Amino acid sequence: MEKDHLDYLFKPESVAVIGASEKADSPGWSLLHNLQQGGFPGQVFPINPKIQEILGLPAYPAVTEVPGTIDLAVIAIPIADIPPVLRQCGQVGVKTAVIISVGGKEVGAEGDRIEAEIQAAAEEAGIRYLGHSSLGLICPWVGLHASLARQAVHPGHLAFISQSGALCSSVLGWAARKNIGFSHFISVGSKTDLDFADLIDYLGNQEPARSIIIYMESLTRHRKFMSAARSVSRIKPIIVIKAGRQQTKTRTGEHRNDPLISEDTAYEAFFRRAGIVRVDTIGQLFDCAETLGKIQRPLGGEIAIITNGGGPALMAVDALRRWNKAPGELSPEIQVKLANVLPAVWKPGNPINILRDATPERYAQTVHTVMEKREFSGLVIILSPQTLTNPTEVAATLVRETENQNLPIFAVWMGGDEVAPGIKILNQAGIPTFKTPEAAVDTFMEMYSYSRHLVLLQETPSRQPTDLKVNTKQARAFLNQCLAPAPKHLTELEAKAILSTYGIPVNRTVAAASAAEAKMAAQEIGFPVLLKINAPELEALTERTRVIYHLNDDLQVERAFDRLTGETRIRHPQFRNLGVTVQAQERKPHFELFIGCRQDPHFGPLLGFGTGGPFVEIFRDIAVDLPPLNLLLARRLMERTRIFQALAGESQLPAADLDQLAEILVRVSQLATDFPEIGFLEINPLFIINGRATAVAARLIVEASELPAPRHLIIAPYPNQYENDWMLRDGTPVLLRPMKPEDEPLVSAFLMKCSSETIFFRYFKKVKQWTHEMLIRFTQNDYDREVGLMALGQPPGPEVMMGVGRLIMAADRSSAEFAVIVADPWQGKGLGPKLVEQVIAIAQDQQVKLLYGEVLTQNQPMLDLAKKLGFKVRRAEDPQLCHIEMAL
Repeated sequence: MEKDHLDYLFKPESVAVIGASEKADSPGWSLLHNLQQGGFPGQVFPINPKIQEILGLPAYPAVTEVPGTIDLAVIAIPIADIPPVLRQCGQVGVKTAVIISVGGKEVGAEGDRIEAEIQAAAEEAGIRYLGHSSLGLICPWVGLHASLARQAVHPGHLAFISQSGALCSSVLGWAARKNIGFSHFISVGSKTDLDFADLIDYLGNQEPARSIIIYMESLTRHRKFMSAARSVSRIKPIIVIKAGRQQTKTRTGEHRNDPLISEDTAYEAFFRRAGIVRVDTIGQLFDCAETLGKIQRPLGGEIAIITNGGGPALMAVDALRRWNKAPGELSPEIQVKLANVLPAVWKPGNPINILRDATPERYAQTVHTVMEKREFSGLVIILSPQTLTNPTEVAATLVRETENQNLPIFAVWMGGDEVAPGIKILNQAGIPTFKTPEAAVDTFMEMYSYSRHLVLLQETPSRQPTDLKVNTKQARAFLNQCLAPAPKHLTELEAKAILSTYGIPVNRTVAAASAAEAKMAAQEIGFPVLLKINAPELEALTERTRVIYHLNDDLQVERAFDRLTGETRIRHPQFRNLGVTVQAQERKPHFELFIGCRQDPHFGPLLGFGTGGPFVEIFRDIAVDLPPLNLLLARRLMERTRIFQALAGESQLPAADLDQLAEILVRVSQLATDFPEIGFLEINPLFIINGRATAVAARLIVEASELPAPRHLIIAPYPNQYENDWMLRDGTPVLLRPMKPEDEPLVSAFLMKCSSETIFFRYFKKVKQWTHEMLIRFTQNDYDREVGLMALGQPPGPEVMMGVGRLIMAADRSSAEFAVIVADPWQGKGLGPKLVEQVIAIAQDQQVKLLYGEVLTQNQPMLDLAKKLGFKVRRAEDPQLCHIEMAL
């Protein structure tokens, strides 16, 4: 395949500095100086129409006068002059640019106009660019310092992306003191073109970038970012600090002080689903950056604390408690060994207090004993300056003791000038250092959180016993009837009707316009009942004036009707045709829960679950996630609430049916997925009585949506439009459908039915064993990037997987790779050609421009099929492979 477009940005062979200057410390001079000092091995072309030579390099009046190709243009001229310069760059084949110039939409309408011109000129020229208002970029591995930053940067394995130029300079100064290097250092500027998602996508494929650190102030193109982050976070840690915690409005304009409306809550859910670890402060970001740049991340959550002072140890324990963790238990064997090396007054336990007179040898013996047994996932080693403890000698001894060990070590050297030499020794040895025990513990837990995120992301959901039955057609009919030009509050009866179409259990509810109708409805439902005013506009009324409970006969129903409607007409005379709903009065519940959905203008639907009832906004025990949900994700959502332990039976009350609750959440998720018109949905309370759930109150606001389903989501849902029924040549019925995460057992069984030759033809190698980690790569697909189309046997035969066609798309849809495999029992029955045809159709639907694949030269049947379907076939660079491709 051809060179990645962004390689011209990060690995250029030639750079033009447009706006180069001979005036020292000007942006144009600084850029040119930094390129020279950074050791850039390629050609550098200063561009300035008024000067013939700058810093010993010949200058050119324009890029069109440069005698050679230009991969990267670094632009530092007035922003209004940039559009024509970009067009000139396009004329001579410049591929990428970094725009240092400031201005744009932040300065008003004129800036808006210029920014639009820059975008149009770059698109016309085929140039991808960083900025405007970028500080530049640094790639130490290739000697590229195309930045205004003054500091030198040495190669490392951290990629840093910042939306703040000022923070970039601070980070570089900090990194120099900590002996931390970078693979890439990027100031994104305005993100008008290249944004966080583009950069994450690129860095995910760059070996030197082993961890990605992001300072983010705002996010654009949320779905694109989610897709990129979900793809890369599985292989590399992504740590984000998101500045600015504030409230935001729902799409319906409603602004409520509740747990779901917070923009920050949305970001929390967003980062969790993307597999990103979020930190709260610049200090935590620096600490994570240092640690990721030096040591392996902890794979478990058990931590040992070694200290020469009780106070700092308690601080570390308190920090762990904030993460709902405790120090790991010391095994009896470790305790015995420690007793042999520590003073007799030592008290066994973790933290391991080795006392204030601890010598370097005592530190070393303790660390050796703990590391030897491998019972912990990391060590926090604390030194507080004491009269008999030498911080520098302890540091040097620890470096020798821990050399060639891969157990994560977090060193806390507390104090001022007296500990500085020891800190320097630790930093030079690649051991991360911290000023406080809390910082060390927080960093350990943040890194462990990433490991835990990976485990959760890679879990295989259980399959539902039966397919989720919903009546989408009926729900659509109801919603179409309810929709109005402005947001509309549905009546509770309308809301419950829509919930019922998706199988969500609700209490019996009947509308009544008169006392006589109310009595008749009560008799039909069965006493006791409750009456509620049937007017969604009156939700703000107190419960006392809106609902009357526990009505046991006709007379009570009649009096309740008269009281509710009469009092309401007095308070709100504009409502003349008030009625009520008569509802089944459920028994006193064991739990009252909350399920809600809010449509966010950037994140799409946000789903919430937690403690409900009248105090929902006081307890604020609400966990939030993004659709689509499966049963596993629904379960994880419930587990993040404080009430979950009680629901699971860890209280005096009967346990809830957690499977039913998870299914209800999946059904609400599906409703939000299918209907972008749902701007607001609230089930509060959801009663749990003897384990079973019933929605007894529901609110729903609907409005027209500019985006069709499922484009309103930021996570691509299961693409059911690609499901097709078909028959093999022998008449066996087959369902062709996209793969789901819960299909892992089917895939495992399928691969066992493939001969070694079939496996070799597909994967170009022999595979002795298929691990869980390998199988989830097949089943857990981001449908915005990858579709595995499986063929599944249907009744009257067994449900068995027969073959799969896979499509892996580039983020920009410029190309997609495909492959097909059919298990031996079903080869020669037409399934292979059918899968290829369906993959082509999906690629066309996804607007892929070029479809390609690699085929072994001895796989003649596949090569013949490719030629028959119109693929061009040519020898690849590897003589054992043929490259096939088709322009779509």
